Amino acid sequence: MVLQSPDVATLHDASRPHWSDPSRARPIATRIWAPPEPDAPAPAILLSHGTGGAAEDLDWLAEHLNAAGYLVAAVDHHGNNANDEYLVEGFAFVWERPRDLTFLLDHLIRSYQVDGTRIGAAGFSLGGYTIAALFGARIDRAVTQAVFHGALKAPDVAEFPDFIDGLRASYSDEQLAAIVREGAQSFADPRIRAGFAIVPAIGRMLDTSSLESVTAPFRVRWGGADDIAPPESNALVYLDAIPAATGESVGSDVGHYDFRAENDDPHGARPRVAADALRFFDSVLGASL
Repeated sequence: MVLQSPDVATLHDASRPHWSDPSRARPIATRIWAPPEPDAPAPAILLSHGTGGAAEDLDWLAEHLNAAGYLVAAVDHHGNNANDEYLVEGFAFVWERPRDLTFLLDHLIRSYQVDGTRIGAAGFSLGGYTIAALFGARIDRAVTQAVFHGALKAPDVAEFPDFIDGLRASYSDEQLAAIVREGAQSFADPRIRAGFAIVPAIGRMLDTSSLESVTAPFRVRWGGADDIAPPESNALVYLDAIPAATGESVGSDVGHYDFRAENDDPHGARPRVAADALRFFDSVLGASL
């Protein structure tokens, strides 16, 4: 099997500003794997990386899905990716991530042969939240505001441990309250029919009722040795609350970062999860080509 190389380009969303230079549009760097021989519109899968990571972290999943006939597209989320500068907004304003994928899907439909009735999405860690948000999962406004105001401890983020201090230095309480009000709305995209979340994060920062309202097929996988996004307060929150969710542990010894392409995979978690993701998307979107 010959693996396809992704098309690499940076798109710009003129409806949202660049956080460090508001005179510029929001950048959305993309990696897009078109099917080997697209003689007909192809089903598509959108990918979302984890906190402080990058699109290439999920190349192992993208290549497996693409080899089966899917168009696969991933983004670097502005301000929250390792290929660019880390910005406090990129770590705090997580609801901008699903908007990146909606913008990407618009681009795919305009520029590639995409079957608009067969769209799925998959994500790792904070990318798992991003995928759930595409089905209507919302942040809990009161919890998020308490975290931003310092009343509740923020989730530990090794890539940017003091991002809340930086956020509070950049915005007033009134500004943050207004931003959270906007961020607590739904960013659902009805074109997306199936979601796959790998060690999803920020489970305790979500509005449980919004998870309960997700009706699409949703699959969750996690590792029993995950001390970054412990399953009890993250993956299992999604699994228990989303009515159509299914899922199970990949293994008791599997850790959080075993799923990043640059790291070792001592327990063979990635190929097993990639195979499971392909079966899942085939079952919902139709058999791979």
